[in-house]
Amino acid sequence: MQYMLMFYQPTAEFEQREDASAQAYRASWIAYADAVRQSGISLGGHGLFPPMTGTTLRIRGDRRQVQDGPFADTKEQLGGYFVIDVPDLDAALEWAARAPCATTGGVEVRPVFVATALAAAAA
Repeated sequence: MQYMLMFYQPTAEFEQREDASAQAYRASWIAYADAVRQSGISLGGHGLFPPMTGTTLRIRGDRRQVQDGPFADTKEQLGGYFVIDVPDLDAALEWAARAPCATTGGVEVRPVFVATALAAAAA
């Protein structure tokens, strides 16, 4: 089954990406990403630039609403993701627990909607 692991991090962790003294922080993410890839479960994933680089689009009626940066003011922001293919939710949670941000932010684990699985279930 495919799951997306979404890594939510506090603002201070985004700042550590640029801080030359945060070598241990970066090393922990490199080790985690390497472990996910070497396990053979990774279907893809990337880190994301900080939230203030994003743009949010909404359509209301026939008008576009475009806003720079994240829409909600929250303490944690989406920092990256992996899509993994593992047997079940328990296995996905095990991988989520190993993420460096699991102790400072959070990891959302969500099943990936795969159209072929829906077609198979309907048959």
